[in-house]
Amino acid sequence: MKLVADQQTIRFTLNGKPVEANIAPHHNVVEVLQNFGLFGARESCGQGLCGCCTVIVNGKAVSGCLYLAVFIDGTEVSTVEGLAPGGRLSDVQESFIENGAFQCGFCTPGFVLMVHQLLERHPDPSEEEIRHYLSGNLCRCATYPQIIEAVRSVAEKRKASAAA
Repeated sequence: MKLVADQQTIRFTLNGKPVEANIAPHHNVVEVLQNFGLFGARESCGQGLCGCCTVIVNGKAVSGCLYLAVFIDGTEVSTVEGLAPGGRLSDVQESFIENGAFQCGFCTPGFVLMVHQLLERHPDPSEEEIRHYLSGNLCRCATYPQIIEAVRSVAEKRKASAAA
């Protein structure tokens, strides 16, 4: 980390690529990501309560609105955009589309990241596990039944493809 006046240079891996950014001490992760043209993580509540700003830092979901950018120096950061390299959607993103698991789409990136993480840890989650794992993400359009179905659908497809 290099200090320049009131700015710092941080270096981190963003969706698999090494990057650097000059940040002010008060910048949060969402602000830094926007400088890279990534707008999937969105600040909504500004209190870490809704999940719209979810990003993955070193394998853990964090609230990008509360997580200071200085803390991502030397880390690996994954965003929803990183799940679709070259524009090819992930199976979770496809399942959200197939199951209509969104309306306005504002919360969708946070849910998609959390579902990816859930399925990495629990490949065949029960409905109770899904609800518990996603409880930190809020959908104002109330597409919760479709989100649960999207998770179940992708889990079943993954199980079927592993068995084949």
